[in-house]
Amino acid sequence: MNTPTTFHPIARLLHWTMATMIVAMLFIGAGMVATVSQKHGWLLAIHKPLGIAILLLAIARLALRLRHRPPPLPADLPLWQRLAALASHWLLYALMLALPLLGWGMLSAGGYPVMLGDALRLPAILPENAALFAWLREAHRYLAWLLFLTFVAHMSAGLYHGLIRRDGVLASMLPSRRGKAPMATGD
Repeated sequence: MNTPTTFHPIARLLHWTMATMIVAMLFIGAGMVATVSQKHGWLLAIHKPLGIAILLLAIARLALRLRHRPPPLPADLPLWQRLAALASHWLLYALMLALPLLGWGMLSAGGYPVMLGDALRLPAILPENAALFAWLREAHRYLAWLLFLTFVAHMSAGLYHGLIRRDGVLASMLPSRRGKAPMATGD
């Protein structure tokens, strides 16, 4: 079996699509909690379907990741960086799944409908409970901060590989590889 030198094309498409969606979601979430103007309702109307879209794409991406092995990291990468990369990737997957579910659960516990557009209402996944709503709201907020910090670390690591090490790690995830192999591989 050949060792892949790039991520699967669909994985690359999902990666960059979801990166854009997650950055937008973080800004929309921050904007939502910072305003009580009429924009709050507009931001909330975007936040809910975007969160559900991220949840569905995260499930698809996780299934793809389990089916298609990613390219190996460079052989000369220190063990702590390998472990950090592995941990941050799985943390990102966990957060991409957990945050939308927490938001959906929070709204259910608060008795708020989760509307996708004007006509499609998702069912409640938790019973109404004010104390649970308050707890999930705090958990959603802290995990959103954790996602932001993990995202920044992930992006910084990608730039480190692409601009400093130039070891093919960043290139393996870029949209257009045109058959180029990374400079250093191994496992």
